[in-house]
Amino acid sequence: MGLFDEVQSRSLSEPEKFWAEAAENIDWSKPFEKVLDDSSAPFYHWFQGGELNTCYNALDRHVTAGRGDQIALIYDSPVTDTKEQITYANLLSRVSKFAGALDNLDVQKGDRVIIYMPMILEAAIAMLACARIGAVHSVVFGGFAANELATRIDDCQPKVIVTASCGIEVSKVIPYKPLLDQAIELSANKPEHCIVWQRPQAKASMISGRDLDWKEVESQASEIDCVPVAATDPLYILYTSGTTGQPKGIVRDNGGHAVALYWSMKNIYNVEPGDVFWGASDVGWVVGHSYIVYGPLMYGATSVMYEGKPVGTPDPGAFWRVISEYKVSVLFTAPTAFRAIRQQDPDATYLDKYDLSCFKTLFLAGERCDPDTLNWALEKLGVPVIDHWWQTETGWPIASNCLGIEQLPIVAGSPARCVPGWDVRILDSDHHEVGAGDIGAIVCSLPLPPGTFSTLWNAPERHREAYLSTFPGYYETGDAGYKDENGYIFVMSRTDDIINVAGHRLSTGAMEEVLAAHEDVSECAVIGVADKLKGQLPLGFMVLKAGADRSHDEVISEVVQKVRKEIGPVAAFKLAAVVGRLPKTRSGKILRATMRKIADCEEYKVPATIDDPIILDEIAVALKGLGYA
Repeated sequence: MGLFDEVQSRSLSEPEKFWAEAAENIDWSKPFEKVLDDSSAPFYHWFQGGELNTCYNALDRHVTAGRGDQIALIYDSPVTDTKEQITYANLLSRVSKFAGALDNLDVQKGDRVIIYMPMILEAAIAMLACARIGAVHSVVFGGFAANELATRIDDCQPKVIVTASCGIEVSKVIPYKPLLDQAIELSANKPEHCIVWQRPQAKASMISGRDLDWKEVESQASEIDCVPVAATDPLYILYTSGTTGQPKGIVRDNGGHAVALYWSMKNIYNVEPGDVFWGASDVGWVVGHSYIVYGPLMYGATSVMYEGKPVGTPDPGAFWRVISEYKVSVLFTAPTAFRAIRQQDPDATYLDKYDLSCFKTLFLAGERCDPDTLNWALEKLGVPVIDHWWQTETGWPIASNCLGIEQLPIVAGSPARCVPGWDVRILDSDHHEVGAGDIGAIVCSLPLPPGTFSTLWNAPERHREAYLSTFPGYYETGDAGYKDENGYIFVMSRTDDIINVAGHRLSTGAMEEVLAAHEDVSECAVIGVADKLKGQLPLGFMVLKAGADRSHDEVISEVVQKVRKEIGPVAAFKLAAVVGRLPKTRSGKILRATMRKIADCEEYKVPATIDDPIILDEIAVALKGLGYA
């Protein structure tokens, strides 16, 4: 039994003792009376009776401890050619003043504030300022469509909305204010005020009486102290897409969130205070909340905020430049980013231009990481490449190689084993555990560890129905996969991406692995399309690497043969198309369900999170070429 097994075993046999010890790393203004409150199961509450302030734990305590001169946030924006570094002391000052500005607008503990911002320092400042006064923030990805923003305004009813005049997508300026004005017009609930950060790339027009200039309200405010809140009070609401089209407001509490994130920084990511940690995501997503803002700052690390892309700003060496320039030790990004880099620079020639001797580990999450992408990154970077798995709902990893405890063997295609605190099972439709290697629904035993979502905003019954009703006693992840004989978890696809071909349940993820392993394929997606004879058939889309000069028919023929050989004739894989790009969300998730609806001529709604809606038309053309859509 290795050290990891010991820690994992103790976390499940003595969860209250385990998490009480972890909670000693957090500054509490009032100690908790009960580690785990199970009185309203299946809804559980951690650190009942305790009080703290998340902003104090992220900023004040580091300054008080004499580390105010350490860099807290590094802002790097190749799209505006801007770089800025801010110390813990200066960040504390700016956050305290902006908290004072919100207080001047009568934003109180429990009030909601929507933050609709690009990847600039002010986005993090607004989040931390809300936490400082106990207001509940809801970050909405900058540039979201007006109607989607309106649904979030109506659901959480913010007293104030904080925004910027624009965002920048590579070289395109996206004005935010017209979208915000339209959203407020559409919504039944009107905010009292909007605070606008004016960027030089676009000037926002202001509505008298409602709209306020950020710099003015900040300059007129006084710095204010932290407001203690209950451990069980909400820190933030983060909306994630719902199956009904109505977004689900994931609620994160203060206490469990602080304890879990602090614990994860060392135990999972093996970061030390003062290290430079880069979550290459956006504050609009859960990764941005957990591992750009709160996790690194509570732990005392230096965090990078990057306003750019992995390629095109300006080239496929963008990530290597940032790592080299700021001495990044750990990078956390999505597999999509590495597929984009590999597609543009298959031989990683840009790596030779930079000194990456500081770099210790690459972590990948956000979607399935195909073994080919992981192995490419391993070979080119020469450091551990850790695929790990978690969700917006969980707030931090469910399964990972926990480098701060003990590095386990890296197995391509698997995010390794359950993180301590998590008890993951694979169940069939009759709620029985399946054997090693058998695919089933991936579920997590209740109670979930601290830091996960406590409920859905104003929708406890929807929470129960969506996550807790199908498998009583478990949290339903919505993912399907299996465990091997060593306890390694393989997340193969969303539950609805398991397709039924003539009675055989098959994973589209397993087929994608085969396609991705072809030497000319940069990235791919497999969906199940309706078939009168067999129920469903798999259909593959492939994007080829830059410089691949083989004929499309030749590549398609080869991948069809590969699937037949490696998965078997039972897969009935005969349909595939080469496309220029795949439709994705801005966070890099491939929109498989939308592609399936297009193929089957079903009505669909263009997802609010889509990066470029025009790609759906390109997919429809490819599908028509195969006799679908």
